[in-house]
Amino acid sequence: MKFSKDHEWVKLEGDVAVIGISHYAQGALGDIVFVELPVVGKILAQGKEAAVVESVKAASDVYAPISGEVIAVNEALSSDPALINSSPEDKGWFFKLKFSNKAQLDGLMDADAYKKHRGG
Repeated sequence: MKFSKDHEWVKLEGDVAVIGISHYAQGALGDIVFVELPVVGKILAQGKEAAVVESVKAASDVYAPISGEVIAVNEALSSDPALINSSPEDKGWFFKLKFSNKAQLDGLMDADAYKKHRGG
């Protein structure tokens, strides 16, 4: 698993990248009550807005940690956005991308570097 400076994670499954937000990010947001996911087929650019999460505290953008085409979204989040709180790095995934530039993964952090980045 790799992490972005904006607290998104990427897990590779062959040539597909599964993307969500980190355990740290969901904790900072608090109870998540709504998620707006990208549409399947949308082309996302690295670092650009990909989704929106709304919590009891605030609404926050989720950015694409790598570029690619959305090939699936986690429909379960529409009816149960709390999955992001209970299982942020597993069942609470947001979308899957067919990534276009594997080299972009090199710019992401491993778990140890991410832990240092977020201060802990």
